[in-house]
Amino acid sequence: MFTPELMRNKQGGGDPSELPIFIVGMARSGSTLVEQVLASHPKVFGAGEITDFSRATSRIWGPDAAERFPEAIASATPEQRGALATQYLGGLRARSQSAERITDKALGNIQCVGLIHLVLPRARIIHVRRDPVDTCLSAFSKLFTQAQPHTFDLGELGRYYGAYEILMAHWRRVLPEGALLEVDYERLVADFEPQARRIVDYVGLAWDERCAVFHETQRAVRTASATQVRQPLYQSAVGRSGPYRALLTPLLDALGAEPHSESGIRL
Repeated sequence: MFTPELMRNKQGGGDPSELPIFIVGMARSGSTLVEQVLASHPKVFGAGEITDFSRATSRIWGPDAAERFPEAIASATPEQRGALATQYLGGLRARSQSAERITDKALGNIQCVGLIHLVLPRARIIHVRRDPVDTCLSAFSKLFTQAQPHTFDLGELGRYYGAYEILMAHWRRVLPEGALLEVDYERLVADFEPQARRIVDYVGLAWDERCAVFHETQRAVRTASATQVRQPLYQSAVGRSGPYRALLTPLLDALGAEPHSESGIRL
């Protein structure tokens, strides 16, 4: 549905607000670390894994919005896209009256990247990625509080990751240059301050030293990484899957069977 032609033809009708920062990617990819760095900035409020965008979509397109997506975008009017932006921004602003930027770390928004850009063309979208095997093993080792059934089986995890890479490759092709920032977890922890500055600059803010000591920021974090982001930066999670590779054959086979993105990340 989100062809280059549709993305061109559906421009307009949204809202030019720069308030939202969407953080997308796979679970256990380093997304909470990126949000914590941003939320340490005095002009940023970290809202976490919220469902505001899907709720706003349901209000505009009705309770069956999930079933109608993505086909509904073909007939969406500029008025509907504007109403969706207004609904979403209203809910987001209610979370903080003073922040200049508010993060939305609902990773499932990865399916809505094209729609997000159409209704909020100046919203920042940050894609956080990590080594595929490390990402999948970390997800497999966690019992998530919300249903993520694809994490229960190594082979299914590998197939899911392959589908995710295909989807991200598509968004890279159809989004205009600069609409998406990609952050590699390994690069972030190895070369932290330059990469953190790059993230802060992308969202249109001046660097603040509090972003460098993100672990000192006091805020509610309701993800599986809640304890990690309260620790100083560490690199021990890089290459975590190494000692277990002999036990990961279903995952490695599934990952190897799928085409991989232009991300440059290798197994």
